[in-house]
Amino acid sequence: MFVVVVGGGRMGAQLAGLLLAHGHRVRIVEQRKEILGLLHRELPTEVIYEGNVTDPTVLDRVELGRADVAAACTADDAENLAFCYMARTRYGVPKTIARINNPRNAWLFDGKFKVDVALNQAELMAGLIVEEMSLGDMMTLLKLRRGQFLLVEEIIPAGAKAIGMAIKDLNLPDECVIAGIIRQGKVVVPRGVTTLEEGDEVLAVADRQGAVELAKLLSAPPSA
Repeated sequence: MFVVVVGGGRMGAQLAGLLLAHGHRVRIVEQRKEILGLLHRELPTEVIYEGNVTDPTVLDRVELGRADVAAACTADDAENLAFCYMARTRYGVPKTIARINNPRNAWLFDGKFKVDVALNQAELMAGLIVEEMSLGDMMTLLKLRRGQFLLVEEIIPAGAKAIGMAIKDLNLPDECVIAGIIRQGKVVVPRGVTTLEEGDEVLAVADRQGAVELAKLLSAPPSA
C-alpha cells in the first residue's frame, strides 16, 4: 500500500513510522523547518518531502496520483480539507483520511470536501468512554471491520447470571458468538451444551449491542 501523509507533527510522524514498520510505502510532506529537522531524526530521509501540502508541484513530486490513501494530519483544518479535496478531484486518490483539530469544524469533513474518514479526537474519546462504561468489566481486545465487531474478553466473577448455564440457553443475539473459553489454564472449545463456570475466561466476537448483552450475563451482580 502506498500512503501519502501531509503534516509532520506527532500524529503524522507516528503514522508514517507505523506504516513503514508494517512494510508499506510512505511519503510525508512538511514545510516547517523545525519539524523537518525532527522528522529526519525519526524517519528515512527518502520518504520526507519539503513543501506546502496543497502545492500541486509538491504533490506531483510525491506522486500523489499513485497513492492508495491520502492522510491529512496537519494542525490546520482548512489545509486538511483542501488537501483531501485535491487528492480526490485532481489526483484520483481512492481513499482520503483527515484529522479534525477543532470539533466545531467536524460538519465540514464529509463528502463535500471528499473526506472518506474523519478523525475527531473529542468524538472518539467520548465514544470510548460510553463504550467502556456500557461493557462494565469486559475488555475489548480487538476491533474488527472498522469497529463494527469486537473481540471481547471477560473472566466470569462470582454471582454472575451465566454461571451454571449452558451456552445454548444464554439466548445471545445472532451477532454475538462465544469463540473460546479458558478454564484453569486449558482451552475449552465452546459448544451449545458447554456450561459456564465461575472463573472461566470467555472470549467472544460480537457487535456492540451483542457485547453489551453478553456483559450483562457475565458481569457480577450489582451491589446492594
